[in-house]
Amino acid sequence: MRQTLLKTEAETERAFLVGVESGAPANGWSIGSSLEELSYLTKTAGAQVVGKLTQKLERPSSTYYIGRGKLQELINLKQQYQYSVVIFNDELSPRQQRNLEQALKVKVIDRTALILDIFARRARTREGQLQVELAQHQYLLPRLAGQWSHLERLGGGIGTRGPGESQLETDRRLVRNRIHRLQTQLEAVRRHRSLYRQKRRRSQIPVVALVGYTNAGKSTLLNALSQAGVTVEDKLFSTLDPVTRRLVLPTGQQFLLTDTVGFIHKLPPSIVAAFRATLEELSEADLLVHVVDITHPDAVQQFLTVEDILADLHLKGKPTITALNKMDLATEDEEELSLSMAEMPGDMTVLVSALRGWRLDKLLEKIADCLERNGRGNTRKERCGR
Repeated sequence: MRQTLLKTEAETERAFLVGVESGAPANGWSIGSSLEELSYLTKTAGAQVVGKLTQKLERPSSTYYIGRGKLQELINLKQQYQYSVVIFNDELSPRQQRNLEQALKVKVIDRTALILDIFARRARTREGQLQVELAQHQYLLPRLAGQWSHLERLGGGIGTRGPGESQLETDRRLVRNRIHRLQTQLEAVRRHRSLYRQKRRRSQIPVVALVGYTNAGKSTLLNALSQAGVTVEDKLFSTLDPVTRRLVLPTGQQFLLTDTVGFIHKLPPSIVAAFRATLEELSEADLLVHVVDITHPDAVQQFLTVEDILADLHLKGKPTITALNKMDLATEDEEELSLSMAEMPGDMTVLVSALRGWRLDKLLEKIADCLERNGRGNTRKERCGR
C-alpha cells in the first residue's frame, strides 16, 4: 500500500512592502533605505519579499495610509505577485489596518507588529519573554475590534450586535488583566535589578554598556573582549536579552561589560516602554560604548538614530566612546568616512574590528582612560567624551 507523505511545514509567506514618504526624512533616512531595512526585517521574520511600493504624500491617509489610487494599484498587483501579506513601513491605526484588510483581502501588518514578531522569536530569558508579551498585548488592545469582523457576514441587526459586543468586552477585559499581571511581574524584575545595582555600586566595580544599532557588532565585540559565547548572526536583533561579563583592564582594574538590545530606525514606543527595566541598565552605566557598523551604507543615519534614542532616554550627556567597527571590511570611502567621524568634537573614538580583534587593546585603553577621568579609576574627575 502506497504511503502518502503530507507536508506539515508552513509555506513561506510572500510579503509585499509599502511605504509613504512624507515631509523631511528623519536623520537623513530616505524612503529607499527605510524600505530596505523593512525588507531585512521581513526576511529575519522568515517571509519572502516579492515586491515594494512607495508613495509621496504630505501626510499618510487616515483611511488607508496610502491614497485610493495607490491602493487600487496595490490591489491590481496582487495577481502578478501573489502576495499573502502586506507590510507597511509605519505603525497603522486600527482603522487603517481594518480598512486595508477589507480592501486587500490578505493579512496586513505594520512595522511595529513585525518587530514584535522578531522579538518574540528572539527572547530567551523569562524577563525578555515578559517584556515582549507586554508590548504585544499593549499593541493588540486597541485592535481587538477587528478580531470580530467575521460577525459582519451575518448582515448585522438582531442576533449579531449582542454576542459580538459581549465577546469583545470580554476579550478587552482579559487583555487588560494580562497587561496588569505582566506589569506587576516586570515591576518585580525592576526592583530585583535595582537591588542588584545597589549591590554592584557598593562593590565599586564600574559598569560599561554597549549600545548601538542592531547588527552593528555589539555581541561580536562582547565575545571578542570576554569570550562570552553570545550568539552572533547576520540578522537584526540576533541578541535580545542583556548579557553582562566581568573583564580586567590593562591597568588591572575590573569592570562589568553589558550588552543590551540593539536600536533601530522607527523603534516602536511600546518596545521602549516594555523594555524599561532592561534599558535602566544604561542609565546606571558609568560609560557607554556606542558601536557603529562603519561599512553600512547608512552608517551616519544609524549613528544619529541611536543618538536620538539615547537623548529620549535622557542619556545624551553620559560619557561615551564611539567604536567604529568592521574596519577589516571597510572600503576606501568607508575608511575616509570613519576618519571624519573619528574627528567629531566631544567624543572619544576608536577604529576597531571586533571579528578580527583589531585595535581592541586601544579600545580597552580608552575605556580605562575614560573611567579614570570620571573618577572610577582613581580620584581624578574630568569629563570623558560628550
